[in-house]
Amino acid sequence: MKVNLKNEKVKRKYFKWCRDTSKYTEISLNSVEKPILLYEDFTKHADFGTFSQSKATQFKKWLSGRRSNGKPLSATTLYHHLRHLRNFFAWLSGQAGYKSKVKLDNVSYLSLEREKVREALSRRPVKFPSLEYVKKLAESIGIDTEIDRRDRALIAFLLLSGMRDRAVATLPLGCFDRKTLEIRQDPRAGVKTKFSKYIASKLLRFDDSLVQYMVEWAEFLVNIKLFGSGDPLFPRSKAEQVDGGLADVYRTIEPVFWKSAGPIREILKKRATQAGLEYYKPHSFRHAAASIALRSCRSGEQYKAISQNFGHEYIATTLLNYGNLDDSQVGEIIDRMDFDSSSESEISQGDIDRAIMLLSKMKKKT
Repeated sequence: MKVNLKNEKVKRKYFKWCRDTSKYTEISLNSVEKPILLYEDFTKHADFGTFSQSKATQFKKWLSGRRSNGKPLSATTLYHHLRHLRNFFAWLSGQAGYKSKVKLDNVSYLSLEREKVREALSRRPVKFPSLEYVKKLAESIGIDTEIDRRDRALIAFLLLSGMRDRAVATLPLGCFDRKTLEIRQDPRAGVKTKFSKYIASKLLRFDDSLVQYMVEWAEFLVNIKLFGSGDPLFPRSKAEQVDGGLADVYRTIEPVFWKSAGPIREILKKRATQAGLEYYKPHSFRHAAASIALRSCRSGEQYKAISQNFGHEYIATTLLNYGNLDDSQVGEIIDRMDFDSSSESEISQGDIDRAIMLLSKMKKKT
């Protein structure tokens, strides 16, 4: 494979800058790196210093013609590829040896037309499981092994905590209090939170049976398996050899963390298939938790508490990312609303002002 050593040095410097200044995770850096690699593929690894308006325009046309799994790249994919590439060349324009070569005016050509940008950024309804679905999925698991106990508790925890799957996969037993239902998402304890942010949260009591599954699991780990506080809350399956070592079976657990969140997806796929139910991705459980929680809020204080429980600084962040409703929900909610002008809103003006401010910032970015 052809490699341009000068380009490689610049990329390493840029990725280090992204980690140090923007707190990018390795997963996020993959999204940053991909469009740069595509650009190098397009230019046959030409020096980044040869970037020009013509190359920007030609690359954009080339990228629009690419296909993934037999389909053209979506407007959203094109938008984010060009955004990341635009950020890279904007940074490069300020680096020694490139200031006179990479012009910001030319970098601006790495943009989509306004119509495409609107299409890329339009918010589509996110499909997520209902509380009834989660209960049915958890109840479908017959408890014959330790693996069954773990999987049932995991399904309950994904909804009740609303946590991201990487954080769940790396959460130590000692970071969950089975008596108070408090969760310490502490990066210093190895929890992989977004932007390595410390988050103090609690299980949301959507359903007593789901809460009980989780509490019983934690007690099982402490009292029966004798796990310590630093051991995983959701441990890896232990392989046991049978048939003279020709096959592996998994019936028990061992105090070892999963290496990634991949096993969580596989567990959900397996259990959904066994139950004859539709499969939902782990992150959709976070959307489900936010939807249920937000519908239960009756005051600005409650909205703020739920928002912080999801690790958000502002209520507006929670509403923008997880507050979208489908058409039927919009109609039902409006039908139940009291439009009596004498009634006072319990949401503070400060919350409204912060929401407007955040929306304004998002609009400027696009």
